[in-house]
Amino acid sequence: MTGKYELGWTKRAENQLMRPENPGANRPDPATPRAGNAGRARVPAHPGSETGQPPLPATGPWAAPPAAPLTSPSDAPLTAPPAGPSAGSSGWAGADRRAAEVRGLGEPGGAGGFGAFAAGPGRAGATAVGSDGGRPERHGSVGRSRTDKRRRWIAWLAVAVVLVLGLGVVAVVRPGPVDRMLGGGAAPSGAAVSRTPDPTPSAVLAPAGAVGTAPDPWKVKAALDPLMTSVALGTEVHASVIDAASGKVLYERNADVPATPASTTKLLTAATVLAARGPAYRLTTRAVAGSAGEVVLVGGGDPTLSVDAKALFPGAARLDELATQVKKSLAGVAPTRVIVDTTLFSGPETASGWAPDDISPLGQVARIQPLMTNGGRIKPVHNEHGGDPRYPDPAIGAGKAFAKMLGVTTVVRGRAPAGARELGAVQSPPLVQITDWMLEQSDNTIADVLARQVAIAAGKPATFDGATEAIIAKLRDLGLPNDEADLYDGSGLSRHNGISPALLTHLLTLAAGGQQPALTGIFGGLPVAGWSGTLEDRFAAPKPNQVARGLVRAKTGTLSGVNTMAGQVLTADGRLLVFAMMASGSANAYTAKAALDRVPARLVQCGC
Repeated sequence: MTGKYELGWTKRAENQLMRPENPGANRPDPATPRAGNAGRARVPAHPGSETGQPPLPATGPWAAPPAAPLTSPSDAPLTAPPAGPSAGSSGWAGADRRAAEVRGLGEPGGAGGFGAFAAGPGRAGATAVGSDGGRPERHGSVGRSRTDKRRRWIAWLAVAVVLVLGLGVVAVVRPGPVDRMLGGGAAPSGAAVSRTPDPTPSAVLAPAGAVGTAPDPWKVKAALDPLMTSVALGTEVHASVIDAASGKVLYERNADVPATPASTTKLLTAATVLAARGPAYRLTTRAVAGSAGEVVLVGGGDPTLSVDAKALFPGAARLDELATQVKKSLAGVAPTRVIVDTTLFSGPETASGWAPDDISPLGQVARIQPLMTNGGRIKPVHNEHGGDPRYPDPAIGAGKAFAKMLGVTTVVRGRAPAGARELGAVQSPPLVQITDWMLEQSDNTIADVLARQVAIAAGKPATFDGATEAIIAKLRDLGLPNDEADLYDGSGLSRHNGISPALLTHLLTLAAGGQQPALTGIFGGLPVAGWSGTLEDRFAAPKPNQVARGLVRAKTGTLSGVNTMAGQVLTADGRLLVFAMMASGSANAYTAKAALDRVPARLVQCGC
């Protein structure tokens, strides 16, 4: 799809779980310790094997290779394959450069530390596509010249060769869309993994400087106080507004007191996973040889993995392409069954504070496993309103689809043998694109799967507790007030979560400043008021709210009785402000959202 639905999705109807409970009543006492996570039981040991696994044969496709033991599929950063770059490879010089360039910031540390609003939603998109980095083929040698005329001819030839080599260097670094416009073809593969092409990007955000005059805090207070006391917002309102260029606090209302954040929690998840892994990081799904003809599908924590070309997520890795690699590696030998390895994650697959019907029938989230297709959805469809039907066991669902492609019917859980031979691998799009989709459409499953990556990067267990502890620790490393966050998941679906508006505005200010280039990636995924994602239909009524369309980018959050929003706004004076609001106790979600929208709309008009 094109136009406003630039990701090919429809609007997310995020988390509107209309339940009568008091939104603050289910928040546990912070002094009460949490219960530990019970690890998932191991598969029974195989008799006669010291490792608990069947011994591998000495020859054939299931033979143990002399290589090092299999490592966690998501632990290593992306590196160039030994035989040269693969088709559709990233071509990024590094995560920090990608984070800066894709937002229109230039080199890291350059001028314009944060994105302003250009026409349209300013999406981050495809990466530069590298071409063959090998040396040019030599077509023979040149003998020693005997005359000055011949020497001049050779000199001109040398200049031409230099020019050709120079053009070759340019071809290596030109971005993917330019490469396609100039007729560039795919580079020779030679890679260990298969990647789908990155989506073509739309216009990035224009860089913004400290233009205009910073608003006066007293005038901002006079403008916002009447809106904060609106009955439609509910019984409790927390808010924070900061001038992004100077870091000056412009407005506070219970700003440092944690409140139920709903899906604004995803801002913390996006920022910390980008900081921990880097924007260019990719998630790998592998297939390795088991024993006695088994093929082991090893989950690498990629929630965007697709069954085939009918993908929900643009540029997703595909099981059918992995199956093709496996068949080639087996060279005609028929596999006997498929084993799914989900040992990358452990502990409970649902979080404390989730409702029993969040997975079924509401379809707001899937069980959090390291192997799934289309975010655990049964069909690659995202519904405008309500949830999406999910597999009761996403990993087995993916395993069955994979087994069908290999012509086998038996699918069971297990573990890949140590040192197993790799039969194929596919990689996700860059992490910054996944966080974009997660923020724009408020995808709960993606958020909680990516939260596990923060834990893995920190050496913590890939559990809900490990993930939330790692997120809070990473916030501390970034110099943010991490004591103003109490998390039970990475999506905000848990009603036990608590985050202060001040923590969110300080995070947005840090991301806008450019000192942490990886963090700027969060801005590209924020929905645009009246244009995209969860804000596509917002700021429509009452009419004064329409002034904010195209000038507000924000992450929204909705649970029953809870309405939140955090993001950035461009004022009439051209000044960039960051804000966060959390309101609870409202009786009507629609009137509460309209009342919430009035605040950033008033900031747009503010000539304070």
